[in-house]
Amino acid sequence: MAEIVNLRNARKAQKRAKARAEGDENAARFGRTKAQRELEQARADKARAELDAHRREREDE
Repeated sequence: MAEIVNLRNARKAQKRAKARAEGDENAARFGRTKAQRELEQARADKARAELDAHRREREDE
């Protein structure tokens, strides 16, 4: 005997799986993780701070 399946729940599950797969594909193609963005921002801030620390001030300023 076959298992009884609620078609509404089956459709919703299928739709969720499709949306999840599409989201994963887009994340792999375009996205970076939050940790990667924060690391890149921290490195840029550090480089900017080091550059500013080496700046010489002019007398006319």
